[in-house]
Amino acid sequence: MSAEIGPTGSITYLEAISAALQDAMRDDDRVFLLGEDIGAFGGAFGVTTGLLDEFGEARVMDTPIAEEGFVGAAIGAAWMGERPVVELQFADFITCAFDPIVTVAAKTHWRSGQSIPITIRCPTGGGVRGGPFHSGSPEGWFVGTAGLKIVCPGTVEDAYGLLRAAIDDPDPVLYFEHKRLYRTLRADAPPTGHRTPIGPAAIARAGDDATVVTYGSGVSTALAAAALVDGDVEIVDLRTIWPLDEQTILTSIEKTSRVLVLQEASRSTGAAGVILSLIARRSFEHLDAPPALHAPPDTPVPFAPELEDGYMPSVESTAAALDQLLAY
Repeated sequence: MSAEIGPTGSITYLEAISAALQDAMRDDDRVFLLGEDIGAFGGAFGVTTGLLDEFGEARVMDTPIAEEGFVGAAIGAAWMGERPVVELQFADFITCAFDPIVTVAAKTHWRSGQSIPITIRCPTGGGVRGGPFHSGSPEGWFVGTAGLKIVCPGTVEDAYGLLRAAIDDPDPVLYFEHKRLYRTLRADAPPTGHRTPIGPAAIARAGDDATVVTYGSGVSTALAAAALVDGDVEIVDLRTIWPLDEQTILTSIEKTSRVLVLQEASRSTGAAGVILSLIARRSFEHLDAPPALHAPPDTPVPFAPELEDGYMPSVESTAAALDQLLAY
């Protein structure tokens, strides 16, 4: 593990991402980075700090503010056998590169069998006073796209392990890292070289009375909320939201008979629609209460702090949603 280890052997979520990049670049000369201000400046959030000094400008490339251009260039490099890792400064601007990601990268394998091993890092989410243009959670726009894989780490271990797995993967991977977790989430450093498999969900907390299905920032929110309610709550951390680990979700609901889907993306986006559709089709006979959804309204993230706090799912609002579900 190459990140700076704290006095108790712990690292932050941000340091885990940085360590994953550094270790991958040390292990494989085909891995290189590109994005806006990732070189001397170290990236908008400091994730790539120090990597230019170790690997040089040929492998840590600053780009113009032109997401469609540098994502397209990275797809071309991946097509030729390299393993580029793109950093978008904010996940909101993935829309600028929607066409090369969906029309070119995702469909190429299906058309020709050609591998496109590109990883696109997307700093996502609110709670950092970024306003409507820098706080979005656009992962749901890509759910269901054949040829893409979408991962959303909610723990320090998975921040490292999912990024290493994404860089190894022969297919395009969108890696949504939550900005609010960068310096607030700290845990023991995972072993150097650890991989979290893309696809399988994890049980973050076992329980018998209700299931919370969530991902990314929702994992820590759900864990804290579960400690406040009068019920034994199971928490499914999806980790990968596409392709979806359907069986883990269905098995948990069969045990608990109640389910709450928690996400930071607005109600009609994110992964919730696919998850709730799955539950309605495959778990209807196991339910003792209607499936619940706890997510923000269908608006951009507000800029005013008091409005943003009311918009985002909090520990308290999630606990209230669980109380309502358990009381049904």
